[in-house]
Amino acid sequence: MSEAENCSHDCGSCSANCSSRKEDKTSFLEKLSEGSSVKKVIGVVSGKGGVGKSLVTSLMACRMRAENHRVGILDADITGPSIPKAFGISEFVGVTPDGKLLVPAVTSTGIELISSNMLLEHETDPVIWRGPVIAGAVKQFWGETYWKDIDYMFVDMPPGTGDVPLTVFQSLPVDGIIIVTSPQDLVSMIVGKAVNMAKKMNIPIIGLVENMSYLECPDCGKKISVFGESKVDAVAEEYGIPLLARIPIRPEIASAVDAGTVEYVNADFLDKAVEAVEKL
Repeated sequence: MSEAENCSHDCGSCSANCSSRKEDKTSFLEKLSEGSSVKKVIGVVSGKGGVGKSLVTSLMACRMRAENHRVGILDADITGPSIPKAFGISEFVGVTPDGKLLVPAVTSTGIELISSNMLLEHETDPVIWRGPVIAGAVKQFWGETYWKDIDYMFVDMPPGTGDVPLTVFQSLPVDGIIIVTSPQDLVSMIVGKAVNMAKKMNIPIIGLVENMSYLECPDCGKKISVFGESKVDAVAEEYGIPLLARIPIRPEIASAVDAGTVEYVNADFLDKAVEAVEKL
C-alpha cells in the first residue's frame, strides 16, 4: 500500500518524510493558549542593529492603540530588550491564578506587552542564553501567555537573520513585516538581507521605515540630512516595496523613551504606516 493510501492527514502524529509534510507550511506554527486571541501579527525587523526597531515597534503600537485597536507587543529581542523601558514598565511578569500562563503587563494607554526584562530581578542583568533557549522563550511568550482579544500584535525582533527571526517566521502566523533602516550608504545591503529572508520564508513585506532620517532646524524649519543624503527612495524602488515613513531626529522622542513616556510622543509621521497595517 502506498504512503498516500496510508496517510491519516495528521502530520503531527506521523514520522514519514513525504511530500505532504514538506508542503505543510503550518506544521511549525505554535498555538495560542486557550482563551487567547490575536488577529494580526506584524514583525519589525532589520538586517543590522542600532537602527531603531524598538522605537518603531513602540511608536506603531501607540499609534494603532490611538486608533482604538487592541494592541500587544511581544519583545522578541530576548538578549537586548528595551520595550519595557520605553513604556515605563518595571514590574515582573504576572501569571494566571492557576499558574499555567504568563500575563502581559498593561501600559497606561492599554497596550499589552511582554519582555524578557520582566523576568529579571534587575533590568541590567544580562540574559546569557544559547540560541535554542532564546527561541523557546519567544515561543513561550506567544503560546504560553494570555493575550486577550488583540487586534494587532507587534513583534520587536533582534537584528539579523538568525535564530529568533527564523523562530518567529516559522512559529508565529506573521501577516507582514516592517523593515527599519537608516540613511547610511549600507542601507541597500541591510534592506536586502531582510527582504530576501522574508521572501524565502514567504512573509509579506508591508513596507520600509527610515529612522533618523533628518534633523529639523528649530529656528527656520530646514531639514538637515545629518547622515548624508538618504538612499531609501532608491532602495524602496529597487526592491519594489513602499516607503512608509521617515522618522526625524527629535530630542523629545529620545527623552520620552528614556522617561518611559513613549505613549505620549506625537508620531504623525507614521500616518502612512498605520494605514498600511490597517489594510492587512
